[in-house]
This record gives sequence, C-alpha cells and structure tokens, in this order.
Amino acid sequence: MSVTEMKPNMDHWQERVDLAAAFRWTARLDMHESVANHFSLAVNDSGSQFLMNPNQMHFARIKASDMLLIDADDPETYQGPNAPDPTAWGLHGGVHAACPHARCVMHVHSIYATVLACLQDSRLPPIDQNACTFFNRIVIDEEYGGLAFEDEGERCAKLLTDPKQKVMVMGSHGVMVIGDTVADTFNRLYYFERAAETYIKALQTGLPLRRISDEIAEKTARELEEYPEQDARHLAELKAILDSEGSDYAY
Repeated sequence: MSVTEMKPNMDHWQERVDLAAAFRWTARLDMHESVANHFSLAVNDSGSQFLMNPNQMHFARIKASDMLLIDADDPETYQGPNAPDPTAWGLHGGVHAACPHARCVMHVHSIYATVLACLQDSRLPPIDQNACTFFNRIVIDEEYGGLAFEDEGERCAKLLTDPKQKVMVMGSHGVMVIGDTVADTFNRLYYFERAAETYIKALQTGLPLRRISDEIAEKTARELEEYPEQDARHLAELKAILDSEGSDYAY
C-alpha cells in the first residue's frame, strides 16, 4: 500500500496530500523562501474555507496532516495553533473571496520569477514554447505596497478578474499563480519559473532575442491549455517519486 492510501480521519484528505506534495517539490526545486510563502486551496463554493500551510513551517517538511483549514468568516480560526500570519490569510483570503475561479492559490518568491518582477518591464515575451504558455495570460501588479495584509490582498484580487489571466507578476515581490486544482496550479507555477529562467538567462547573453509572433504564441498557448492531463500526470509522477523515497509527506 502506498503512503497516499494511508488516510487518517481528516476532511479533504486527497487535497491535503496533493498540497503537501506540491510543498515538498517546491522546496526541492529551491523555489521556496525559507519559512515564508503560502499555498492555499478552497474547499467550499464561496472560497471562504481553504486549506493552507501552518505559520512558518518549512516547505520541505510539511505533511498532509499539517494543513490548516481556514475559515475566513470565523475570526477564531486565526487564534488557533500555528495559524497563518496576517499577511498569508490577508492575501489568500482576499483572492479566494473575490475570485471564484481561483480555487488554488500559490505565492512564492522563486528566484527567476522574482528577478522578472524586479525589472522595470516585467512582461514575459514569447521567446520560447514555455513563454508562449503565458502569452496574454499574465497580469502585472505595479503597486507594491509592503507586506500583504488584508488591504493588499483585496487590491491584488481586483487584478485577477479575467479568468484567462492566471499568473500575477507581483512587482518587486514575487509571483502568484492561481488554478482549478493543486495539480493545475503547481504545473503552471513550475512552467512559469522555467519560462522566466530562460528569459532572464537569454537577457544575460546580451544578444538579440528571437521573438515568436503573437499569432503563433496565442496558438501555442491554446494548444498547451488543451493538452490532455499534463498537470495531473505531472503531480502524480512527483508523488510517485516521493512515495518511492519513503517520504512522509502523505501522513
């Protein structure tokens, strides 16, 4: 029996396992920020209840059973053990409340996405296939206002009203990625970091960049959006690797 089948008496167990695997792999890829950054997953229709990682627990050791169930309508939620810090529930709670299509929200300060966020022009041009994935599907937050307390969360949420735009480059801050499921969102986060890395390294050559036409970039983006099951298979493979290593992520 695989560790993913060892289910304790906890609600939303499969969602917890998927989130824990995403945390572990984000740490393995060095896309995390010590004990900061957060992932969340809405578990009710309104988005007022969502799973989230505990306050200041390193991504590399988060387990499925560690995930907190946050109720944005219940202030006592934030008084419990390891309740997320105000910047976490302010940012994620604001997005879940205002964007019904943002079922899963992942916010990190990964290196290449953050470098892109630090450029005066934070657009990601379609210079390769991965970058085409995000053509016309990125919104840029130009108004960094300090730590993401509740007002910052509400402001960021207003930038994500177009369901097609599922990546927010947060100027001078990092990146926020939204999606339908953990697999969908993590897959998008992974490929955005890869695309940003290619772009930043291409800029470092100092040579002219090859730019794909808007028509082909949009065509490629749509083809990738319709590519069958890539996100689910991606996460399933990561969980299989973790299982084969004897990881305790699914406990």
